[in-house]
Amino acid sequence: MISVEDWALIRRLVADGVPQRQVARDLGIGRETVRRALAADGPPKYVRASVPTSFTPFEARVRQLLAKTPQMPATVLAERVGWTGSMTWFRDNVRRLRPEHRLVDPSDRLTWLPGDAAQCDLWFPPKKIPLEDGRRVLLPVMVITAAHSRFMVGRMIPTRHTADLLLGMWMLLQVLGAVPRRLIWDNESGIGRGKRHAEGVGAFTGTLATTLQRLKPYDPESKGLVERRNGFFETSFMPGREFCSPADFNAQFTGWLALANARVVRTIKATPIDRLAADKAAMLPLPPVAPAVGWVNRVRLGRDYYVRVDSSDYSVDPAVIGRFVDVHADLSRVEVRHEGRLVAAHDRVWARGMTITDPAHVTAAKALREQFQHPLPAVDPDAAMVRDLADYDRAFGLPGQVA
Repeated sequence: MISVEDWALIRRLVADGVPQRQVARDLGIGRETVRRALAADGPPKYVRASVPTSFTPFEARVRQLLAKTPQMPATVLAERVGWTGSMTWFRDNVRRLRPEHRLVDPSDRLTWLPGDAAQCDLWFPPKKIPLEDGRRVLLPVMVITAAHSRFMVGRMIPTRHTADLLLGMWMLLQVLGAVPRRLIWDNESGIGRGKRHAEGVGAFTGTLATTLQRLKPYDPESKGLVERRNGFFETSFMPGREFCSPADFNAQFTGWLALANARVVRTIKATPIDRLAADKAAMLPLPPVAPAVGWVNRVRLGRDYYVRVDSSDYSVDPAVIGRFVDVHADLSRVEVRHEGRLVAAHDRVWARGMTITDPAHVTAAKALREQFQHPLPAVDPDAAMVRDLADYDRAFGLPGQVA
């Protein structure tokens, strides 16, 4: 077999008008070799003839097993077919055969109509954020990307609890200014598992008149828009930034998103902000009544005049000890009411296991404790019934008696 260089030289010489006989003589090759080089459709290549190996007797059985179970480990295959040779050699051959039997999962190109969908996800920035107790932790950021316009909104939230997820969604939809007809999530536990949504999710979507669609496993393409943007945030927003609190992170992230939404997206050849108007025009309007979101609880206030939200305790006016109080908390505020009257208000802390106390509640509790420990002396009921007899004389106009 001649080399690729000789093949190319033969074709060039003949194309320049050199006779084939002279080409063969000058290159020291046979005339038949020259004719084969001119007739070939492409450059010559070496093809090694297949010869039987130690794996050949087992190949048919391995193929049968892979056809039924494409992901069967090589060690199990070796045991099933009775292989006793080199395990490395067996794995090399299985690696060669496995792609022929692996199930194919083609992905279609998706077309996103205006107003149809928004993809939702949690992004965990690779930088710990300082909290109220001095600890630094990784916190989730809820991100929503409108599928048609690629417009992005996001906000850091304290937990992955359903209450905080719904609070985050509601805040971001208000920033967006409209409600997409579908909210696409993966199997986030705070949103739902299996065939059921988490408690409160159905009422939330019902108030918004939208549909929450949870994707099946192994379907990354259907939520690829928002997941690719998570990587974009890490490479374009995070480098070189420092954050002193979750509020500081949200302020910086919101400012950066305004710039990012004004950049041209290569796949749509437009900026998200330019396509947002058409996207919102096809969305649903925000509901006239806000959905019931947040941490909500009704408890009887105990002698320990604190209520718990998430994992932290907040003080309440001890005057309502023993009575039912309604607790409501959002991402930034905790309020407690008794029969509609506000009896406690605190800034919500994101750190875990903290105790938040209002000094006024401590003072009130001290006064109530002193009253309980030192009650007023009881009045003698018999003494209260004794009156001076002169009072009766004056009442009936009798002259006074001289003792």
